[in-house]
Amino acid sequence: MTTFALIGAGPGLGLATARRFGSAGHHVALLSRNADHLDTLVGGLDSEGIEARAFTADVLDPASLTAALAAAAKELGPVEVLQFSPVPRGDFMKPVLETTAADLDDPLAFSVKGPVTCVHAVLPGMRTLGRGTLLFVNGASAVRPNPQVAGTSVAFAAESAYAAMLHDALAPENIHAAQLIVPGAIRPDAEHSSPDALAERLYAMHTERSTFRHYAEPMPTAS
Repeated sequence: MTTFALIGAGPGLGLATARRFGSAGHHVALLSRNADHLDTLVGGLDSEGIEARAFTADVLDPASLTAALAAAAKELGPVEVLQFSPVPRGDFMKPVLETTAADLDDPLAFSVKGPVTCVHAVLPGMRTLGRGTLLFVNGASAVRPNPQVAGTSVAFAAESAYAAMLHDALAPENIHAAQLIVPGAIRPDAEHSSPDALAERLYAMHTERSTFRHYAEPMPTAS
């Protein structure tokens, strides 16, 4: 049995994707900073017959990410699918003219060093399996810079570039990297951007293994 590892587990999209991959037969590893929050999510998945475990880790702490993913693989089985979709902090989203060089330290650590750390932690297991999927979830600023949220615009663009390079570099090894852009808010009543709809889309990206970038909704027309 292989593992679906989720970086940034939460009660919305995170829980929906964990449920979707778990129902397909994967063990589920949930990674987040909040242990109590994780225990609640794990309890809900367990009640549905999905084997899930909680692993406390901070995206801004590479050592904790590496240790948590190693523990997940040891306890649940090798990580076949990694989803990187933590929610950025609000202070990453200052307007561009108010954003200093120091203000970019945490956004870049969060959206670039975090993914790089996670990928290096799971790649050996994927290579042993002979397959794997790396899923990256970002907002619209990853592909259309927004001057009102400069930190995430810069960091998401860098994450996108890294993920796109992985898509090309790892394809010969049967490891698929893909990105899902969610242009607007994730809402339970949204046809294409509800947690359940996005979870289904992410699962299809894993199984169909086609292009790199996917959009949950059409991008709004630029003003």
